[in-house]
Amino acid sequence: MGARNSPPEAGLTPLKLSRLKARADFLRAARAVRRSGPTLTLELCPTPADLARDGTARVGFTATKKLGNAVIRNRAKRRLRAAAAEVLPLYGLARHDYVLVARAGTLTRPFAGLLDDLAAALEAGHVRLNKPPAKSGTPGGDGV
Repeated sequence: MGARNSPPEAGLTPLKLSRLKARADFLRAARAVRRSGPTLTLELCPTPADLARDGTARVGFTATKKLGNAVIRNRAKRRLRAAAAEVLPLYGLARHDYVLVARAGTLTRPFAGLLDDLAAALEAGHVRLNKPPAKSGTPGGDGV
């Protein structure tokens, strides 16, 4: 993936982003891979084959009422949209859905830190997405 803030290699075209709007798409991402940090939670999954397009990733944004009133939630989502517009075209994967969930730190963290947090969450999420699911009952997990 390279350095987080370095431009993509020559010859690669940046990823196009389209928006997730249907509740079912948000729920599908929530059931897949989740990576949380102090500023955001990233949920990601492969786009269903019938909705996937080459060179395009889908992204959605959400903020719960626990974060604050409508003004605060909208400000947090604006910051997430701006961060996603900068980071996802460079480091996102085509034919994948991403949901960014605002957290309390979304509002207070400097924007450069928010970009780094998103890049780190993307990296960790992609690694996790490519690993097979962990088996339940792993050795030493039950304390016997």
